[in-house]
Amino acid sequence: MDQTELQGWLDELRVEHRDLDVVIKHLIESRHHDSMRVQRLKQRKLKLKDMINKLESELIPDLDA
Repeated sequence: MDQTELQGWLDELRVEHRDLDVVIKHLIESRHHDSMRVQRLKQRKLKLKDMINKLESELIPDLDA
């Protein structure tokens, strides 16, 4: 995968991460009764954050090179 593809994927993950943040906040503020759903969304958000961090580290040039 080249830099452009990685950057595109990273941008998509960031958008999904922000969208999940909005949905989770709304569900919590509206006192949504399905706490399992909120928990699953939070877990998905954490997985996205891990993927974002991994991609960001791949896009940073190796300083030892």
